[in-house]
Amino acid sequence: MAFVTRFAPSPTGPLHLGHAYSAILAHDMARAAGGRFLLRMEDTDLDRCKPEYDALIQEDLRWLGIGWDGPIHRQATQIAHYNTRLEALEDKDLLYPCSCTRSDIRAALSAPQEGVAFNVYPGTCRGRSMASRLPGDALRLDLDAALKVLVTADLLFDETGPAHPGTHRINPAEAQARIGDVVLSRKGEDIVAYFLASAFDDADQGVSHVIRGADLFDFTPIQVILQHLFGLPTPVYHHHHLIRDDQGKRLAKRDDARAIQKYRAEGATPADIRRMIGLPIP
Repeated sequence: MAFVTRFAPSPTGPLHLGHAYSAILAHDMARAAGGRFLLRMEDTDLDRCKPEYDALIQEDLRWLGIGWDGPIHRQATQIAHYNTRLEALEDKDLLYPCSCTRSDIRAALSAPQEGVAFNVYPGTCRGRSMASRLPGDALRLDLDAALKVLVTADLLFDETGPAHPGTHRINPAEAQARIGDVVLSRKGEDIVAYFLASAFDDADQGVSHVIRGADLFDFTPIQVILQHLFGLPTPVYHHHHLIRDDQGKRLAKRDDARAIQKYRAEGATPADIRRMIGLPIP
């Protein structure tokens, strides 16, 4: 199997040291395996994603010595494609419309963050038919119905990261308790969920290994469930440790003091960045 991985930032701010770790690690693993390294922009949040950050991400990656194979994949250009593919779940009666608050829906569509509990939906709109869908309603996955469809499936994924290596089997009862009925899209705002878009893209781009931060490990089961529902392959996952600040918190976009562009402006070299984040210098 060819080794194909990707770095998939959201262009909502500058890259920081945590991004550098993830990008360099994925790039180095791909090159060591004689494989391919792809760059994907997760830019479906049209309000927060900016072209200047897209350009800065590319500039920072090139400065770090990271080159990618093929054109940059931008999710914003694929939203209609993602929404069309949802019809397969609608045909199986696995979706229902949800008219809960806009802020709750937008939060549910984003990638999860470390230390933020997964918002398990209480089922307020469960039981509504697709015929009752109103403009602006979101679409939620009926997880209980989906798991019944997958009752004979082996819901497994392989993990090679340092904290949870081995093969993991998804427990349906635990998935229902911890994940619930996730939002998959919101029409009218042209937004699709992080989980859904990345599952489609990983399959479409032939990604064999997903290399990303440990904060996403607990949310891998929903992607594996979606992969099985759509007949998509499940890649190997590698959840790496996180780069933290002096208080032990995970770095975020707000941590501009750790932005790669600031280190560059202060005269740091790519080798300096590697030393800071504990990666070997080639």
